[in-house]
Amino acid sequence: MEAETANKVRDALRSKGLMIVEIKPPKSGLNADIKIPFLDNRPPGLKQVAIFSKQLATLINAGVPLVQSLAILQKQIEHKGFQNVVKEMRTEIEGGTPLSEAIAKHPKIFNRLYLNLVRAGETSGTLDSVLERIAAFQEKELALRGKIKSALTYPTVVLVFAMLITYFLLTTIVPQFAGILSQLNAPLPFITKMLMAVSDFLQNRILILVGVGAVFTFAYRSYYKTPKGRIVIDEIKLKTPILGNLIQKSAISSFARTFGLLISSGVNIIESLEITKGTANNAIVEDSIENAKNVVMVGEQMSSSLASSKVFPPMVVSMINIGEETGSLDDMLDKIADFYDREVDEAVDGMTAAIEPLMIVFLGGIVGTIVAGMFLPMFSIIGQLSQ
Repeated sequence: MEAETANKVRDALRSKGLMIVEIKPPKSGLNADIKIPFLDNRPPGLKQVAIFSKQLATLINAGVPLVQSLAILQKQIEHKGFQNVVKEMRTEIEGGTPLSEAIAKHPKIFNRLYLNLVRAGETSGTLDSVLERIAAFQEKELALRGKIKSALTYPTVVLVFAMLITYFLLTTIVPQFAGILSQLNAPLPFITKMLMAVSDFLQNRILILVGVGAVFTFAYRSYYKTPKGRIVIDEIKLKTPILGNLIQKSAISSFARTFGLLISSGVNIIESLEITKGTANNAIVEDSIENAKNVVMVGEQMSSSLASSKVFPPMVVSMINIGEETGSLDDMLDKIADFYDREVDEAVDGMTAAIEPLMIVFLGGIVGTIVAGMFLPMFSIIGQLSQ
């Protein structure tokens, strides 16, 4: 028997004159109630939500009723927490709740953008096409994140290994050389003294370094949570060489893709700008979108506001202006998004090409400094002995 709680099952069975021996949820099947705290609490990733959206769109487009579609997808979902969410949504929709209202109860999985698009699809009767657009949007978002992540993975791994190797050399090899040099009473150059001091610090006072790092991280996060701090740090990010260019182009691509998706799905322009602002992840970009929204609210074109922004270049502003004039804003936004997707690809390749030689120089500098610091005194000793 299906019911919301065990008490309702008990009441239903008693009303039929049955004697209850035991009530427990099944261990398998659609209505299984298996609880694994860690798996239940962690939200599904964007890829899992995108797959869910695409499969749901396919089933609805094929004429399968929404409740049955959710039941089919519930069987296929491996993520236990997401499976339970879909089960709850199916139960609510069986009771007459619209899909958008069922989605609204799970904001950690379905954000405001997703909710408003589904609501627009329900209103216009195009839920299947809207879900397909959502899935396509999420796939492009995943591709963009993957490109940026892959570009940052190599230098991050190299930097971590460089730090570990440097720590090993300074705490293991350098002290042995220092012991030999102290026994020989050799004159030490500045670079050797510096290496020995750093080695001593890492061996005996490493907790100070850890504490400073923890304080700095806490201070950074606390400052970033303040309105002024977020503006200052996000502006610095945009002005950072190489990385700032990538951040700007990915922000423009995300803005155009999100805004265009909302407009083409039937969401009004004010609400679309408000939702797009919430997905910007950069205070400077958010301010630019907020100013554009305020301009639109008083009846003016948003391109006039974006023209004074530090984020949006003249080409983007001109294309948006043409879209506003011709009534094809969603098409123009899609073209902007496609163009800047390619720009992001080039920026990622350029950043990777620039980082590789910098990392080589960095590693060479570390190793060269350690070698020079250890062997310069040895050369001095050998010179004295040869005399």
